[in-house]
Formats: sequence, structure tokens, C-alpha cells
Amino acid sequence: MLSAKSLPLSSPLIKASKSPDANLTSKYYIGINKWSRKMYTNPSLSFQSSCRETSSEPVVVPEARSMSAQNRVDILSEALPYIQKFHGKTIVVKYGGAATTSEALQVPVISNLVLLQNFGLRIVIVHSAGPEINQWLGRLGLKPKFGNGLHVTDATTMEVVAMVLGGKVNKHLVSLINKAGASAVGLSVTGLTAVGLSGMGATAAGLSGMDDHLLTARPSFTNFGLLGFVGDIATGEPAVLRPLIDNGYIPVVASVAADKTGRLYIINADTVAGELAAALAAEKLILLTDVAGILEERDDPRSLVKEVDIEGARRMMNDEKNAGGMFQKVDCCVRSVAQGVRAASIIDGRVQHSLLLEFLTGGGAGTMITG
Repeated sequence: MLSAKSLPLSSPLIKASKSPDANLTSKYYIGINKWSRKMYTNPSLSFQSSCRETSSEPVVVPEARSMSAQNRVDILSEALPYIQKFHGKTIVVKYGGAATTSEALQVPVISNLVLLQNFGLRIVIVHSAGPEINQWLGRLGLKPKFGNGLHVTDATTMEVVAMVLGGKVNKHLVSLINKAGASAVGLSVTGLTAVGLSGMGATAAGLSGMDDHLLTARPSFTNFGLLGFVGDIATGEPAVLRPLIDNGYIPVVASVAADKTGRLYIINADTVAGELAAALAAEKLILLTDVAGILEERDDPRSLVKEVDIEGARRMMNDEKNAGGMFQKVDCCVRSVAQGVRAASIIDGRVQHSLLLEFLTGGGAGTMITG
């Protein structure tokens, strides 16, 4: 188990003690709440983030010995305070990384989300496409284009992106959620018709994200058009999501959007999740990714920072040692918390049941950023 550390606004530096339950496996740990995220500061600490290449293989915690029925009941009862804490609260989950591509992780991640919904959490999912876009570009004989070492999304590529994100990947996630026993609505914020649910055991719901102004895109100011159809969010209006959430659906949103003229753009899924979380006044934003969270030392997973406030996170963002991918994730979390989201967490989707660890235990599963 990783050591628990955090950084509050301004206080003297102390290191957190190791959890007394640190050696428990995840099966037992889900019900153990004897410790919570610890807090510390260190004026000499140089924050670093880990964004190195990571394996897409799931990080599987060894199975514990079979438990008795009484132990199972005890564990469930210990989760009650956390269930009560999040019951009725809106949670936005960015579903990305290995958790979207590994079959060994897809089913448990979806089952975790459905379980949390059954506990009363109001869940919205935002997803990316992972490597599937490049796979389909290859099948269509389209070669990736680059400018200044960065991937360029031209008009033809954007058509493929819209089809893969708003069609294949979105529909697959909707199918998995319905198979797990919940009702999902697939939303592509492009003006394309949303993925319906006919034949999937739920009521059909055809929606146009553009017509309902869920998200409106604009060209990204950071790439000055060099990356083609890569955009940012100009405005967001989540009114279309509220009745779906109120009626027990899990909206599944693809990270593409159209500008005022109808031109399509791909938008970073972290950004979409963060802006929707803010617009929905969500209790929590979760970025499910392929890193453990924010590390003090780039190559030391034991140096995981468990909790940091906005001020500490902003100092970290100004650290030149921060890698680009993690910088963007931290920026997304800071923006959402600054706009009223109570907390944002970056957690490792390769860890089995990391969502349950984050919501149903005091120790959490990654790095949490708070106001």
C-alpha cells in the first residue's frame, strides 16, 4: 500500500505515518476505515508528477482468502458512512487509459460504477477513445500527421474521431453499463444523434448534444490552429443532463464538440469532465488514468501525495519538472475545484476496484485536490 501524504494550504511540515492497515489486500481494504488521508507540508519539498510511459496491463491486487459471511457483512457495514456521505451527490468520472482498453478492467470498472449508482450516487461518465482512433485510421489507410512533433487532427481525421468516439466507443460503454444492470444514455456532444438504447434493455433516448447546447467548442488558443481540429470549450449548458440523472440514467459523454458554425473539434476528455463537473456543481470529479496520482519523486510510487489543496497544486503546476500530461490533469482538477466542485481526484484505473477504494474508504486510491 502506498504511503499516505498530503499538502494543505500553509502549515508546518510533517510526514504522515504509515497506515496500520497498509498490508491488507483490496478485498479487505474496501471495508477498513481506521485511517484517512493524512496531511502534511514541507517547505523544501519539490513536487513532481509521474507521467512516464506506463503499462496498459491491470495492476491486480492479490486475492485475499475467502471471507465468511459475517466478515462480508462487517465490511459492508463499515462502508455505510461513506455511502451516506455521497448518497444523492453528483459525481463526474473521466473514463480513460488502460481501463477503457483492457478487457480485464472494463467489466470491474463498469460494475463499480453501477454499484456506486445503486448506493445513490448520481454518475456522469466522460470518455476518450484511447488507441482506437489510431487503429481505425490505420484500417482506413490514413497516416497520422504531425506538426512540431505533435499530432495534427485534420478534417478527415476529425470525421474518424467523431465516428469512433461518438459511435463505436460510446455505444460499447452504454452496452456494458446496461449489461451490468443500469440504464445509460450515450451522448456525443457533436450534434450527432446520441447512441440510443433500443435493444439494450432500456428505454430509447435519442439526443442531439449540439441542439441542447451541452458543450460549444472553439479552436484551441494554445495551438493557434497548428493542430487542426483540436479545440477547447467555449460554453457549456448541462440542462439536457439533469432530467436524465434525475431519472436514474448514467449519461455517457464523448469528448467531441461543435462550434457555433457546426464544425467539429476533439477536446481533451479531462477538460470536458472538469467543465461538466463545475457546471453540474458536482460533489466530486474523478480522473481515471494510468498513473497512481501525483508523486513527490517521479520514479518512486511510494511517494504518492494523497491530498493537496489548490495552492499546493498551483505551486506544483509551476514546477518545471511537471510532465505535460499530468500538468493538464492537475490544471483540470484545479479549475473544477476553483469553480465549486468539492474535490477532484486522480486515480489509477489499472488498480482493481480503485473507484470503490476512493469512495468507500478513508484512504482513497490516488491524489485528491481540495479547495
